[in-house]
Amino acid sequence: MTAPRSVQDQAAAPARASAARAQATPGQPGASPSTPRWRSTELFGRAHEIEIEHGQAVYRLRLTALGKLILTK
Repeated sequence: MTAPRSVQDQAAAPARASAARAQATPGQPGASPSTPRWRSTELFGRAHEIEIEHGQAVYRLRLTALGKLILTK
């Protein structure tokens, strides 16, 4: 289990994600303003697992040792 992210780290995540979206250039897949894109390093930071709240459910997104992503409920 990973340690909870600090309040400062949580507050900085949207700014990092916004900056990542701003770096997209036309012609790149996902560069459309209607399709947000985040780099996994910005979502995970130094952790290997994050939790995503969706409605009433909490999902876990894990980064494996082989660099794959696994989403579980």
